[in-house]
Amino acid sequence: MDNFSINTPSLLFPAISLLMLAYTNRFLAISGIIRQLYEHHRANPHENILRQLNNLKMRVWLIRYMQAFGISSLLLCIVSMVLISVSHADWAQILFIGSLILMVGSLVLCLLEVMVSDAALKILLADIEDDIRRH
Repeated sequence: MDNFSINTPSLLFPAISLLMLAYTNRFLAISGIIRQLYEHHRANPHENILRQLNNLKMRVWLIRYMQAFGISSLLLCIVSMVLISVSHADWAQILFIGSLILMVGSLVLCLLEVMVSDAALKILLADIEDDIRRH
């Protein structure tokens, strides 16, 4: 890359920052849901709560790795910028490419988490449909 400069890796900073904020918000929302389900289960145990908890465990796992990949991407961007400033452009480019790969991994995990989240909503909708049919 002849045009590779310190500006190239710095382009990812706003995107990574926004993604980390979104990932943190997702984690906080799931934490709240888990706490609510815990209290609801204590008061009124139900089979669907167990199914939801398994789904939420998967979502927490996915978010953990989404964040890990995103943070690793940011760190590689920073190291890439440092290497550019000390005139090691070849290594900087390699690390920047690694950073992009980690960002793609983070986004793929985000997509999977959305799909798992969709499955959780289907559990709730099925439960509501069952209640309506019974009444």
